[in-house]
Amino acid sequence: MLPSMVSLKKNIILTGFSGTGKTAVGAIVAQILGWKFVDTDNYISRLTGKTILKIFSEDGENEFRELERKALLTICSRENQVIATGGGAVLEHSNQELLLTKGLVVTLEARAETILVRLNAQEQRNYEERRPLLGTGDKLNRIRELKAKRQIHYDASDTVIHTDLLTAEQTAAGVINAWKSFAIKTNKLDGFGDSIAAIVEHEAGAYPVKVEWGLLGRLGESLINFGIEGPVYIISDDQVFHLYGRKIQRVLHDAGIEAHSFIFKAGEQSKTLATAESIYKWLIERRAERNHAILAVGGGVAGDLGGFVAATFLRGIPFIQVPTSMAAMVDASIGGKVAVNVPEGKNMIGSFYQPKMVLADPETLSTLDNRCLSEGWAEAIKHGFIRDQNLVEIFEYNAEALGSLDPDISTAVIRRSIQIKADVVSNDEKEKLGIRILLNYGHTVGHALEVASSYGKYLHGEGVSIGMMAAAEISCKMGMIHKDVVGRQEHILRQFNLPTVARQVNLSTLTRAMELDKKTEKGSVRWVLLREVGHAVSTRDVPKAVVNEVLSLITDNS
Repeated sequence: MLPSMVSLKKNIILTGFSGTGKTAVGAIVAQILGWKFVDTDNYISRLTGKTILKIFSEDGENEFRELERKALLTICSRENQVIATGGGAVLEHSNQELLLTKGLVVTLEARAETILVRLNAQEQRNYEERRPLLGTGDKLNRIRELKAKRQIHYDASDTVIHTDLLTAEQTAAGVINAWKSFAIKTNKLDGFGDSIAAIVEHEAGAYPVKVEWGLLGRLGESLINFGIEGPVYIISDDQVFHLYGRKIQRVLHDAGIEAHSFIFKAGEQSKTLATAESIYKWLIERRAERNHAILAVGGGVAGDLGGFVAATFLRGIPFIQVPTSMAAMVDASIGGKVAVNVPEGKNMIGSFYQPKMVLADPETLSTLDNRCLSEGWAEAIKHGFIRDQNLVEIFEYNAEALGSLDPDISTAVIRRSIQIKADVVSNDEKEKLGIRILLNYGHTVGHALEVASSYGKYLHGEGVSIGMMAAAEISCKMGMIHKDVVGRQEHILRQFNLPTVARQVNLSTLTRAMELDKKTEKGSVRWVLLREVGHAVSTRDVPKAVVNEVLSLITDNS
């Protein structure tokens, strides 16, 4: 959206296919905000004295679209409204342009099967609510056809909320969060411009995730714009600091920010209480104060370790994530999970502690070797499979460009993946609603593989890749997805040179590590499985025999 148009957005506008909940959700949002609620279909019906069904049957779709266009012009001339549009309103370019100018446009999304169930229920309550364009034949296929034609228009909104697993109240909370994010971005963060990929909402406030090629050279400016003047304490590993540490110190110095650096040995093996204790002593020696900030620079280890120290030193000091690995950018740096490992399990000692901001420069990925770059893409591919089938297609058809880190498409995909993660954690910060757990697709087996190999054999993303294959195979054996989906996922992962089978892993050690996983409760593993591409669910109802069969399938001890 053009900056000049931002200030004109005085409404919240809900779009999406029929049955995604626009009317019910809009009424709740309007009540919470104390705004007026307008349903465009009801507005047109009152204006003409006819039901929408009758307008279509007597006057035709073209006449209805003209009425809809005029109604939107009138409605959008006012402010402080929650507007629920008809499912086809965004098909007209002038309508879409108007909506994006006059309001924050939120698309409510749902699977075709969910939509059919909801529409059938509405029709049973009131026959006049029958949708004229669905006809009386195979409604499910008709929904799929219409939705596919309209999807590109729905995707052009400011944000998307998937409503399949949400109540109207939960969806309304997501809309409110989106509005808060928009208000924060426009009112407080104008200096960041279009480089903000997402804003993460949490119970104590919100923070921006900024993504921009070459951002590292303007790090000092970004911190000062956000009110951070130093001193700052850089926590980084010896490999990342060798590449970027001095540059960051120079950039911060030029901006007038005092910076100190603690360097630890690269690798998951350093993410321990012992390393954290060394950092505590180092901070005390430098007389660090509660209003100073930690700058976690590097991959997921630096972010987890630096965040853990920030959460616990002086009962909490500010910290900023500066991710330099793919996995850290699209996943680990967002959401406030900070932790250290113990021999019995990964991330067993930790907390939820949100950063003040995340500053991601995709250009830093150009120094990664092919293996590290590939393992990072695993987390972004995961986001597509659990939440966005369009993102899956981008990976499917652009593997070469992404593998070579083409600046434009890589930055765009990183931004989209970040938006998915930010949306999920904003709606379920501490995994109380069962939404955030979906981000653990592939992690049950993935984390167990890391533990079983003492964090030395598999990189995190490689473990996740194998774990995704295990989860997909279980989904297939449980009758949730077709074998073709398993094959499609395997093909994409292999395109990015990611492993799909674990080599020379002791099954009993792997099983034991899974039982110690944080998601295990009363001996029952909470699995994240696929219903379809772009739609994941969680369950504990996976027979042990199925798990054992799949573990044998995805391990190779030859």
